[in-house]
Order: sequence, then C-alpha cells, then structure tokens
Amino acid sequence: MEEQLSLEFLRVVENGAIAAARTMGFGDRHKADEVAVEAMRKTMDAVEMDGTIVIGEGERDEAPMLYIGEKVGLATHAPKALFPEVDIAVDPLEGTNLCATGAAGAIAVLAASEKGGLLHAPDIYMEKIVVGPSCKGAVELDAPVADNLKSIAKRLDRDVEDLVIIVLDRPRHEKLIDLSAGISAAVVGTSIHAVMGTGGAPEGVLTAAALRCLNGQILARLVPTKAQDNERLAKMGVKDLKRIYDTEDLAPGKKMIFACCGVTDGNLLKGVRFFGEGVRTTSMILTLDDRQVRFIDSVHLEKRPDVKVRFY
Repeated sequence: MEEQLSLEFLRVVENGAIAAARTMGFGDRHKADEVAVEAMRKTMDAVEMDGTIVIGEGERDEAPMLYIGEKVGLATHAPKALFPEVDIAVDPLEGTNLCATGAAGAIAVLAASEKGGLLHAPDIYMEKIVVGPSCKGAVELDAPVADNLKSIAKRLDRDVEDLVIIVLDRPRHEKLIDLSAGISAAVVGTSIHAVMGTGGAPEGVLTAAALRCLNGQILARLVPTKAQDNERLAKMGVKDLKRIYDTEDLAPGKKMIFACCGVTDGNLLKGVRFFGEGVRTTSMILTLDDRQVRFIDSVHLEKRPDVKVRFY
C-alpha cells in the first residue's frame, strides 16, 4: 500500500493546500475549508483504492463530502476492481482561522492505513501528551505535570528549565496549534520537547499517525462533555471511556501513510507560493516502514498541469 499510494496521497494534500491558499487572508474561514475539502475529494476520486473516511468533516448529515463513513477512490466507480481497502483520516485545512487571516501554521493533512488501522473518533475532546522518540515510555497521562517534566528532562539530559513544552490553549483556539505542534515534538531540530493539553480527538488521531511513523509517542484519552458524545462514541464502537490510547494501538501490523502540505508558513513546512508560471508547495510524507521524514518541494506549472517538478 505504501509504495502504491504514497505519491497519490501527496497529490491529494498538495491540491487541498493550493485551493485553500487561494483564499488566504480573505477572512473567510468557511470558504477556505470548503475549497480545500472539494479539491481533496476530487483528487481522491482518481486514486486506485477502496477508501473509507473514518475521520473527516463530521457525520453525513453535517458535511456534504469527506464525511465519516463516505466511500472514496476509484472503487466507487469500479466496484468489481480489486483496489486496496484503505481507512482515511483527513483534515483538509488544519487551521482554518490561520488561513483566513494569513497567519502561520495552516496545513492540509491526511493519514491512511490498511482497513481497520485507525481509531474511529468523533469530533469531541481528547486529553493528550506527546513526546518524541527519545522520551518514549517516560511519561504518563495521569502523572503530575512536574513528574512528567522531570522524566523528559532526564531522558534528554537537560534541566527542566531548558525544556520547551507547548500547552494547548483550550477551548478558545482548539484547532490552532494542535497537529503541527504534536508532529514537531517528534522531529529533531524543532526545539519542541513535548505537547500537553486537551484538544480535538480527530486531530489526536492524525497526530498519532505521524508519531507512529516517527517512533514518537502520544498518550490520549477521549473526553465526552455532552450526552450525545457518549451516543456517538458507542455508535463508533468505543466502549471503554477510561481507556488510555497509546501510539502503538494505531495500525498494529498494518501499513500506514501520513502526508501533509503547508498552506501558510510554519515551523515545519513553508506555505504555498504562487508565481507567474504556477505554484510551489512544500510537503512532508511519512510511512510506517521507512521511519523517515521526507520533505518534498514541488513546482506545479499551471500552463502545463500535466508537468510537475519535485525536489526531494
């Protein structure tokens, strides 16, 4: 699956990012999200897969496309074809407000695994702690913050005062710094050592997919706050509300791909750049087998849309 679909999913996030970037700075976050969704959905239609959206824009009655349970890929047009069955988690525009205002950190994101590899999580809250490979196994979700900081500092051979920890600003800005911050904690050289806080469950699953590929760790627990949250969780097969999910619970024994593309500039990716002949994008792609981070610059020539130049 990884070899067959990696570049296809890269194309999906690139097209979503380009569409969103055309609305950057207009102040309309709904429009930015809408065009990203449409671009990604259209691109998925041409991918040779039998895909199912397990994390997306919401349940069917709330979203016209890329909704939870939607079937995507060429298999929707050729049901007898033997395309790989794939579960997909997608956030067409992580940071809608960031794109709308032209602020840094907006990205288009997708994670995919062989069927059954991704947690089906509705859009509710989730407690999380995220660390990179060096601190894997050193933290506990229910441990006091001070204890976790001491454990992280010990693993990194530095003082607690020298750690950089991102604490998510909740709930007012629940989608601003969740996913990209989590990935940064697992990439050497970003100077971010951990992320702690309560944020969206869908973003948590996408972060977990990246961390699984990077050999980092996320510990998380779903936090229903309304009666209907429990009903939605039960509908998705989640029975144990006290369960603490670990990165290793994701895609056990299965293939997995994570891809994202910068919309606006961030600490990991540059944003979309428009120039006279076309568009330039910067993306990141991870696979579970490789355990490598691939940053990819692509030039899309609009006068010749069939021509792309990629710099790996």
